[in-house]
Amino acid sequence: MERIAAWLHEKNPGLDGPIETDEDLIEARLIDSMDFLEFVDLLEDISGTGIDLQEVTIDDFRTLDRVRQRFLSTSGAAAGGAPARD
Repeated sequence: MERIAAWLHEKNPGLDGPIETDEDLIEARLIDSMDFLEFVDLLEDISGTGIDLQEVTIDDFRTLDRVRQRFLSTSGAAAGGAPARD
């Protein structure tokens, strides 16, 4: 999750402090439409598997908790790819 947090801080230089795992990344405008595909690429790189955008919803990217559960956990990876590396 450190790489994700670092990426979010890089994209949001005015962001101070840690990002809460239940913070809505989209509502807080930490991820916008211009950065979304880059965010997906980052998650694919970390997880070691592709993300089929036809099989996910925006809610899968809404919070760090949901990202971890959907793309970076063994159970989430089983539903959509390989186990995570962070």
